[in-house]
Amino acid sequence: MAVAVQSIGLKGLEGYLVSVEVEKLDGVESMVIIGLPGAAVKELKERVLAALKGFDCDFSDQKVIVYLSPAEERKNGPLFDVAMAVSMLKQAGVLKVDIPKSTAFIGSLSLSGEIRSVKGMLPALLAAKKLGIARLYLPYDSCFPMESLPGVELIFVTHVKEVIDFLSGQPMLSLPPRKKPPFAETACYIGRDFQHIIGHEKPKRALEVAAAGGHNVLMFGPPGCGKSLLAESFPSILPPLTLEQQLENISLYELADAPLVNYFQPPFRNPHHSASAVSIIGGGSNPKPGEVSLANHGVLFLDEMAEFTKKTLDMLRQPLETKKVTISRALGTVTYPANFLQLAAMNPCPCGYLGSATRYCTCTPKQVQAYQNRISGPIEDRMDIVLSLQPVNLHQGNQYAEQSEIIRRRVEDARKRQSERYGKFD
Repeated sequence: MAVAVQSIGLKGLEGYLVSVEVEKLDGVESMVIIGLPGAAVKELKERVLAALKGFDCDFSDQKVIVYLSPAEERKNGPLFDVAMAVSMLKQAGVLKVDIPKSTAFIGSLSLSGEIRSVKGMLPALLAAKKLGIARLYLPYDSCFPMESLPGVELIFVTHVKEVIDFLSGQPMLSLPPRKKPPFAETACYIGRDFQHIIGHEKPKRALEVAAAGGHNVLMFGPPGCGKSLLAESFPSILPPLTLEQQLENISLYELADAPLVNYFQPPFRNPHHSASAVSIIGGGSNPKPGEVSLANHGVLFLDEMAEFTKKTLDMLRQPLETKKVTISRALGTVTYPANFLQLAAMNPCPCGYLGSATRYCTCTPKQVQAYQNRISGPIEDRMDIVLSLQPVNLHQGNQYAEQSEIIRRRVEDARKRQSERYGKFD
């Protein structure tokens, strides 16, 4: 009779239950994995057979069939190694206890039987509660502050033998002390501060309104007027991320295989105008998050917006409207969150000096119109605030400027009032 053990698969950030079923039949010695396995899953049989070498699992002169259900979902990554090892141990009679369907296993196996952390483990862990998992066996990772998850009992294991011992009723050893996590526990804003910007009082007030209400902003003005400086200082007035937002962003960066330096501060993404549409929106044969998702709960800044290709800019219509991005490929369709605030900066004309008080513009009206038409109407319509900037006279400008911390407190108060009024801040 076939033996089934539960694991968790990923489709983007969404987790789904995977039943790892193992059956052995008389016949030519072989091992077959079915259920749309990816390349890493196809190699799983070699890792598992090597890891179970010392556990009296004899599958000689037998045909072993491993079925990953549901059959219609493509399975990628080594998340199912431990579940398959447990299924084979139970099929071989090494494990004689019943494993309830509310128990799941995730993790990768080494050839020696050690259980290791894998990419995508955090989103799989967060999905466990939604999927009705009551007990989850997983490798210990000191980077994640997940010693406990409300509603789910987490069993941390480092070797297949520990899994067998615990399932057989033997007590587990205590975990090693967790290192200081990458999560910031106090405010530690890194970057520029509004107090370093002389003048631009009205633009700074407009950016404060944008931060409080989550409004998209388009800034245009001549070169050197301070557009990029204002944008780079903008994250310093945004409220810190909640733990739930931090975990969601860590999951996205983990899936994208991108470093995330500060987990406390809202992310600030500043892609170059030569970036492809795939890198901005996300994609690939196995769709990964793009810049719009890596800016989740933060800021996506498009400097020299008119230099981006029209195709790339028009692909921002859906994420700006729905706060998520759906990527369809031959292997499947995934949806990633893209709840970002859009900042953009551009010159008013090709030479950059249209309307400047210090230099003449050398562009013809036709050139100016063609340059400004690079931003389509639907994208411009999604820009809630449009700022026209001029260079500041450093000798006549106001030398005193408020610190970002003071402005951030007002933004936090405004968002708190909105949450009380509407039930949430979106």
